[in-house]
Amino acid sequence: MENVFYEGQVIWAQIDANRHLRHSAYADFCAQARSNMLKKMGLSLDKIAAVGIGPILFREELVYLREIQLDEYVKVTVAMTKYNLLNSRFSFRHEIYRMDGTKCAVVTVDGAWMDVTKRKLTPLPLEWQTIVERLPKSEDYQEITT
Repeated sequence: MENVFYEGQVIWAQIDANRHLRHSAYADFCAQARSNMLKKMGLSLDKIAAVGIGPILFREELVYLREIQLDEYVKVTVAMTKYNLLNSRFSFRHEIYRMDGTKCAVVTVDGAWMDVTKRKLTPLPLEWQTIVERLPKSEDYQEITT
């Protein structure tokens, strides 16, 4: 399994009334995996915030495949599926697995970078483009230049 950026145990606070992983916990796992991935590649959220930029999401889609229950351990993979070189819009696909290798969910997010002072979308600094180029890419990755 490639591009694993989060591994952890499902804890009681993440369980819903049906005794399986609650819907928002999937998003939490994926957000942490994205943050870990960016930091590992040299683009930590602290570094991004230092230049007045923050990530925002426009869409988050979760497809449930199998249940995840209390005390199970999960792994989350992250791969970029789209990136627009002109305006730094991005899409990432996350896959959440149980430790036995069973794929339990696929989470896709679309987002962009925002200037936190102007509250407007902004591209990442050009000198960070080499970092973006090193991010893990999906097999169906699309680079957009318009």
